[in-house]
Amino acid sequence: MTNTQYYIGLMSGTSMDGVDAVIARLAGTSFKGICSQAFIAYPAKLKQQLLNLQVPSHNELHHTALLAQQLAQLNAQAVSLVLQKSGLKAVDISAIGCHGQTIRHVPENYYSLQLMNWALLAELSNITTVGDFRSQDLAAGGQGAPLIPAFHHAVFADQQSCRVVLNLGGIANISVLQPQYSPFGFDTGPANMLMDAWVQQNWQLDYDKDGGLAKNGQVLPTLLESMLNHSYFSQPYPKSTGRDLFNLQWLQHYLSGDENPVDILRTLLELTAQTVVKAIMLAAPSAQSVYVCGGGAQNLLLKQRLTQLLQPYNISLYTTDELQLPAQQVEAAAFAWLAACWYQRQPVNVHHATGATGARILGCGYWAVSSAKNR
Repeated sequence: MTNTQYYIGLMSGTSMDGVDAVIARLAGTSFKGICSQAFIAYPAKLKQQLLNLQVPSHNELHHTALLAQQLAQLNAQAVSLVLQKSGLKAVDISAIGCHGQTIRHVPENYYSLQLMNWALLAELSNITTVGDFRSQDLAAGGQGAPLIPAFHHAVFADQQSCRVVLNLGGIANISVLQPQYSPFGFDTGPANMLMDAWVQQNWQLDYDKDGGLAKNGQVLPTLLESMLNHSYFSQPYPKSTGRDLFNLQWLQHYLSGDENPVDILRTLLELTAQTVVKAIMLAAPSAQSVYVCGGGAQNLLLKQRLTQLLQPYNISLYTTDELQLPAQQVEAAAFAWLAACWYQRQPVNVHHATGATGARILGCGYWAVSSAKNR
């Protein structure tokens, strides 16, 4: 196709495990698929330094600037790797869409901070780079999140039935795709973030593979009920959240200290499953199918519980692989698409999800030298 353009999407979510990179084919802003993908894990030291920025610390502005440079270098490596795997060159790419690493998300104070030196990434890659996707939505009165429902609608919507796309990243969020209606969505609460942090603290593992540890635990009813009573879960949407609220300090508030760690892990998994299903039934009671993406799509026990909880409502659970986009590639693909929307000067209608006053062109661009000369 002569009108096909290539965009790179780079994403690192609240789980802080590394950088997902994809090269997407687009015709204008029409998504045509993925032609290459790559992943680069965060070194343990970098991850810890990023986690340290979740709370105020000494000389944090200096540390933040240095970490933004490190992240740019790591993302540039991801760009180089995904290009190498595709056989394409930098000159073939119209733009990079790079989310950056969220270190604070405080929409009640009208800001969300994603750490990245986008100018440096443009210089290192010699590709026009688009970042800072959330600020314009926040300025227009929105939450700055979730940004992905518009992409889910563009790629996954069905004209005959209501679908829900469930992203199980560090935070769980849903996109409601109804025929003849604009997409909307919101963060339902914690997904991998609390479970990963608990596993790392108690077993020194990065995460609970396939839910194997949690499978050996029992749900603690009193603990579960206490957490479910937190005000976030009954708060009306639009709403968004992150590590600023759901962290180990939040969890410790509910613990007596004599619980079995594996039972706590199983209860955290149940918290995710129940809050997700409650949110789906509130926002999309006519849904016929739920499509899962994100790292949590690999948690077999979590998917099993979601399937069981959705079954009484005759809602089927799948992964987005069934819709020809692998679950692990969806978020990075979304930022490739958002970069294309910025490049084409196309407003993105995420305001139905975020609460902004209207659609906006999202992102801030840094032109590569070769691209700027041709403008």
